[in-house]
Amino acid sequence: MNKKAFYDLSYGVYLCTAWDEGRPVGCVANSAMQITSSPATIAVSLNHENYTNKCVAETGYFSVCVLSESVDAQLIAAFGFASSKEKDKFSAIPWKVRGKLPVPDAVKSYFTCKVVDKMETSTHTVFLGEVMDADVLSEGAPMTYAYYHKVLKGRTAPKAPTYQEEAGGKYVCKLCGYVYDGATPFEELPADWTCPVCGAPKSQFEKR
Repeated sequence: MNKKAFYDLSYGVYLCTAWDEGRPVGCVANSAMQITSSPATIAVSLNHENYTNKCVAETGYFSVCVLSESVDAQLIAAFGFASSKEKDKFSAIPWKVRGKLPVPDAVKSYFTCKVVDKMETSTHTVFLGEVMDADVLSEGAPMTYAYYHKVLKGRTAPKAPTYQEEAGGKYVCKLCGYVYDGATPFEELPADWTCPVCGAPKSQFEKR
């Protein structure tokens, strides 16, 4: 099987949020889509090991937030490479309750949904939600998965459905998982060089 074929499927970069006993939680999701128009329904796929999966299952509600190409990459790093079980991802960002769900101010648009069905796979749950509310918060082009990889040079989190093992011998950011594969040898980068995704200093990279 040629796994490169999967890169030809179209994906976006989204945040999925939910409540955990009144505490806002969320994670990055790249598999979300509109299923029907009337009533409007959206499906999102979340890993079983993802804490947000548990919260959506228990509360029956979730939001899908669309990110723009101009979004601060540190937002992706914060929501994509840490667990809401151990970290308050909303503590350092402006956010509001919109359509009964927590939504960061920095997103392009959002959909808040009530779970009406779900499907279990060996690793992920696909939640189907009827849209309760939706709005556009900012202008700009929606970020695609291809843009995230090719322009921002972002890396896929291990719990994402599109994750594939990276080849060894590269320098990897310990905070967000970004893999440096630039033309300049990593050792020759200036001391004040930082991770283009999360802003971590050069000292936070390790060779794998």
